[in-house]
Amino acid sequence: MVFGVLILAISCQTREQLNTSMVIETKTAVDSVTGLVIDKNFELIRGQCTACHSAKLITQNSASREGWEQMIRWMQRDQGLWDLGANEALILDYLALHYGPKKKGRRTPLTNIDWYYLQE
Repeated sequence: MVFGVLILAISCQTREQLNTSMVIETKTAVDSVTGLVIDKNFELIRGQCTACHSAKLITQNSASREGWEQMIRWMQRDQGLWDLGANEALILDYLALHYGPKKKGRRTPLTNIDWYYLQE
C-alpha cells in the first residue's frame, strides 16, 4: 500500500517540478581493480604507488597537497621510496585533487541528549 501511495505522489508532480527537485550528481570513473579515480595521471599513480603498497592506502586516506607531500617524504626517508623526479608534482596534483581533505566528514556531535541508564 505504501508503495502505491509513493507512486501516486510522484505521478502527481509535474515534469517541471521533478526537474527542479532533481539533484544532479557528477560520476567519477573509478578503476574496478584498484579503486583509484581514473584520469590522465591514473597510470602514473598506479605504477608508482601500487608498486609498493595497496591502492587502499590512498583511497582510504585524505590529505591536502602538503599532507600528501609529507607522506611521500616519510616514505622516502623511512620506507625506501625512490626519488619521483618530475613525476612528483603530477602525483601530488592527482592525490590532492581526488583524495584531498573531505568537505563533509563525520556528523556533527550530538547535543542536548537526555541520556538514560539501562536497567539490568
